[in-house]
Amino acid sequence: MEEKFMRRAIELAKEAESHDEVPIGAVIVLNGEIVAEGNNRKERDNCALSHAETVAIAAAAKKLGWYLSDCEMYVTLEPCAMCAGALINSRLKNLYFGAYDKKAGCCGTLYNLPEDKRFNHRLHVEGGILQEECAALLSEYFKKKRNRL
Repeated sequence: MEEKFMRRAIELAKEAESHDEVPIGAVIVLNGEIVAEGNNRKERDNCALSHAETVAIAAAAKKLGWYLSDCEMYVTLEPCAMCAGALINSRLKNLYFGAYDKKAGCCGTLYNLPEDKRFNHRLHVEGGILQEECAALLSEYFKKKRNRL
């Protein structure tokens, strides 16, 4: 795990926020180099599938093919069930995430899909990387949203 990759994911989350998207960013790393990035695009794409993780996975797949077995993902928020499934299906090696998601987290909080032995692929998961900074991004975003209403 390298903190610099989570810092890049945080930058991507801030970029998403500048487009009034929930501030979540993700990077995919291969051999110590970022090969793909993504941030939330649900509002811009008008698509529920455009989470930071799936955007990054799609970009990596275009470069490397869909089988990302030697890659790692760094993402600012614990992935949901959809994204956890995408991580499993793309065969990622490791997942590092920042803030835990008590409402939708499926990489250790509500469920732990990536480490579930019933699936044909498992990946190593570590949460809480720069947790306070990642959580603060989300808290501040939603606080601003509530104040605008």
